Amino acid sequence: MPTYDEAYRVKQHLRVQALAKAVFSRRDAVRAGRVIPDHGDLPIGAGRRVDATVMFLDICGSSGRGSDNPLAQSEMLAALTLLFSEMIRVIEDHGGRVEKNTGDGLMAYFSAGEPGKTIQATALSAALTMVATADRLVAPLLALMGVGPLPFRICLDHGPLTVAEVGATRGFRGIVAIGMTANIASKMLALAGEDTILIGQSVLEGLPSDWAVYVDNPQATNFIYSASGVPYLCHRYHGRWQTP
Repeated sequence: MPTYDEAYRVKQHLRVQALAKAVFSRRDAVRAGRVIPDHGDLPIGAGRRVDATVMFLDICGSSGRGSDNPLAQSEMLAALTLLFSEMIRVIEDHGGRVEKNTGDGLMAYFSAGEPGKTIQATALSAALTMVATADRLVAPLLALMGVGPLPFRICLDHGPLTVAEVGATRGFRGIVAIGMTANIASKMLALAGEDTILIGQSVLEGLPSDWAVYVDNPQATNFIYSASGVPYLCHRYHGRWQTP
């Protein structure tokens, strides 16, 4: 069996002990706020509590797409660049913040509503714009490139989050979301099919009444468990932007 390098083990032990001391000394370094912090705004291990809508976008069937040769990989890179560049712009245009891009998906936060809109309605507005953009602008260009459509699903949930900075001081560091809101939005992806927008009950409760009618009948709603054991509702949102 390979032997754990003793010199490295001792060095690592001291490093982890020092990190633990620093991290636990900052357990009260979480403050309430309204704005998602930028990278570098917080020391590692510190966070900010916000009410936010979390968005997950996931491209459907990405693992089954042929990309086993350089040409196919180049075509997929071009298609993903075109799609995600504009999806990120739409999120930012609606005041959202992209937290990470996973290659075939992304995660974003919305912590402030546009004028006259709640945070939930603003995030849903972004999702509807993303769907319309993909259908009307991106898909025709992908077809010209000889690449098939990139169907995706979007899931949204709203609630309290702790947004924190984690990582290494001299290396990778990034913003992460801690809380059931982000967990639920992520788990909802398993319930969503192609070209579907799923919203959590807390998102639905923040929508204007004329928007809230575009959800499936409650009897058809899927359930996700919450930490309290009480079933948490999510709804398929079938409204779409109308254009002349």
